[in-house]
This record gives sequence, C-alpha cells and structure tokens, in this order.
Amino acid sequence: MKPESLYRELVELAEKLQVNVSEQNLRITGIKVRSGLCKVKGEYVFIMDKHKPWHKKAKILAKCLSQMKHDEFYVIPAVRDVLSRYTEKTDPAADQTTAPT
Repeated sequence: MKPESLYRELVELAEKLQVNVSEQNLRITGIKVRSGLCKVKGEYVFIMDKHKPWHKKAKILAKCLSQMKHDEFYVIPAVRDVLSRYTEKTDPAADQTTAPT
C-alpha cells in the first residue's frame, strides 16, 4: 500500500477512535516541537507536522493508534499489519519470557 493511502486509512481509524488528526505547520513555533497526541478540552487531538513525508506521517500515527483499543472496528489487512508491528514492539509483555511449568 502506498504511504499516502496508508496514512489516509490511519486517519480514518483515528476518527473512529474519536481522535481528531490535525495537520499543522510546526516549523513556525520557534521551538522544537514534535507530532503527537494530546488532550484539548477533554478531546483527543493528534497534531501532525504537515511537512513530514507520507511514510513518516503513517509511521508516527500508526505508533500512536497501535496503543489504542481498535479491535471493535474493521481495519483493512494492510493497516492491521502495520498496527500489529508497532503493538509487538511496544508491548512490555512481549519482551518477557515465561518459564515452562
């Protein structure tokens, strides 16, 4: 899947999860700012640097959404694969090994 299409699908999933994705020009702030999730007036907003290339936008948003409960929504297989990659990397239980009983 092309990075632009992947990003668009991730934005749609974010909307289903009640996360508004807002692309902003973060270069004009005068301080070093990164894209990320925040809560504004009780609602989640993901602020994305609009100058990032599509593949980086998709990666940043996928990392965030992989940590949210999205099982109840239909997610196309390509997006599900990307989300599962980030879920596996950030799941602390995945790093632990269990001893056989």
